[in-house]
Amino acid sequence: LSPTGASVNESIATNDCNVAKTALSLHGGPGAGSFPNHARFFNPDLYSRIILYDQRGCGRSTPRGETRANTLYHLVMDIEILRKQLGVEKWHVVLGGSWGSTLAMAYAQFFPDR
Repeated sequence: LSPTGASVNESIATNDCNVAKTALSLHGGPGAGSFPNHARFFNPDLYSRIILYDQRGCGRSTPRGETRANTLYHLVMDIEILRKQLGVEKWHVVLGGSWGSTLAMAYAQFFPDR
């Protein structure tokens, strides 16, 4: 996923609801990761896809603990690459906890229409 060759992990929960909305969950840090129970913050009747994303160097992303090329800018660009690779026109909600909320706000500033 990333230009540095790092592998970034994402988990996707899909629901058979009648809407085509995608939610993105951004975990806290440093070094934390996403867990399946993070999907509980989203109403499955409102979102057909819930993306639980492990940021660069965190969780199940590899290489774990890598700090080279791990800046706010790189993390924001990783989210945009992920959006494009998943074929998501725009996120319907981006939710972050702790550090993830800072990352969500930075993403919104870089890509206000996404």
